[in-house]
Amino acid sequence: MGIGPSLADARAKVKLLAAEVEKGVDPIEERQAKRRKNTKAEKPMTFAEAASAYIDAKVDVDEGGFKNPKHRQQWHNTLETYANPIIGNVPVADVNTDFVLRVLQQETTAKGKAGPLWNLKTETASRLRGRIEKVLSWAAFRGLRAKGDNPARWKGHLETELVACKDLRKPKHHAALPYAEVGAFMANLREREGVAAGALEFSILTAARSGEVRGATWDEIDLEAKVWTIDGSRMKAGKEHRVALCDEAITLLAALPRKEGNPLVFIGTAKTVRRHIKLDIIAA
Repeated sequence: MGIGPSLADARAKVKLLAAEVEKGVDPIEERQAKRRKNTKAEKPMTFAEAASAYIDAKVDVDEGGFKNPKHRQQWHNTLETYANPIIGNVPVADVNTDFVLRVLQQETTAKGKAGPLWNLKTETASRLRGRIEKVLSWAAFRGLRAKGDNPARWKGHLETELVACKDLRKPKHHAALPYAEVGAFMANLREREGVAAGALEFSILTAARSGEVRGATWDEIDLEAKVWTIDGSRMKAGKEHRVALCDEAITLLAALPRKEGNPLVFIGTAKTVRRHIKLDIIAA
């Protein structure tokens, strides 16, 4: 332990510390105990502060961590919009079931209707609940609140009062294209001009997500080996993904123009390409 800025100070202090050790006192533990006491005397951490600290702690953590800035921003936005106005200034140690329910059942509007957040924006509310639960678990781990049952937990707790998400909102899937009509659809698609049609065709040929297609760069494509290698940073699973390219995909890529200075395969803003892909699917 540090015992002074100079040798003289150290020599004087070490005698006192040695006497404490003789009595069975641990000087380092004593100093740490004083620090803990001073910390507890400080203003308690609020839920908003705990949420911010938790998000910072999870950056670059592989298991359950934030894999990209977008994920981190989603966490921040959800808590800032729905949780902090209600419990942001509440000491994290005092957040209980009543506070959690106030957040999840707050009044909101969606598609012209008014009602509880849990009922009208079920998916958002479900994610919000899980994020509050994780923040409170972290706070308990760091000694900022009492350890024990988490008031934001679902199983055996909030499920008692709130209706399960699956029972509130049945998923509405897009209509699937009948298999027998795929050939005609592809022929129709190839008659269309523009980057969106090519991006959609490439997505179908590779069974890739639209985001992976929109972000594809030429250095990921090996035309000779007929392989598209997507870096793990762009994959949902966080692992490198290799896609075998069929002859049709190679032909499509070979016909695409390359704009100098732009590494993207499907040149155009992501928003524009995404919108046109959706329109193509709807029109088909």
